[in-house]
Amino acid sequence: MNADRILYRTRQFWQALGSIPTSEDLTLVRTLLTKSQTAIFTQMQNSEQAHAVLVLRTLLDQHEDDQDLLVAALLHDVGKSRFPLNLLERVVVVLAKKICPGCVQRWGERDSEEDQKPHGWRRAFMIAVRHPAWGAEMAAEAGCSQLTINLIGRHQEKIPVFQENDLSKEDSLLLKLQAADDES
Repeated sequence: MNADRILYRTRQFWQALGSIPTSEDLTLVRTLLTKSQTAIFTQMQNSEQAHAVLVLRTLLDQHEDDQDLLVAALLHDVGKSRFPLNLLERVVVVLAKKICPGCVQRWGERDSEEDQKPHGWRRAFMIAVRHPAWGAEMAAEAGCSQLTINLIGRHQEKIPVFQENDLSKEDSLLLKLQAADDES
């Protein structure tokens, strides 16, 4: 990881510590989300709500207006609200992703004998890996469109480079969501 990326991640970490959505942010959220979607948005930790609004604003600054994309921007991390991460767990996941990205995926996958509740030393990794699927379920229950559900469920999925010239609408929106998420 280069020095600029380390500085960016450090700044992002400190911003996340005290981030809470402003009243202006929450007004914007309510203009885009239905009542049931707003209800699941408010289940997220304040820092995740603030991050989601930053992702949304990044897309709006790029003149994106696809409703499914904008709703997905606000709800892409809602699955983390099922089992909120504490600060130490967040730090461990971010560091592990940089040091050994394959390990995070492996440690986060469900073993056949495990129940659905993350536990033990792998808890943070399980949440990091599984939150897109949980978020997609929650979005479906909140009445989101199928495209929004798919974007939320796939927001950590990497699209192979060879496919980037022949993208479906969903994949094109997914790349925009991922870019805004990485930037915010």
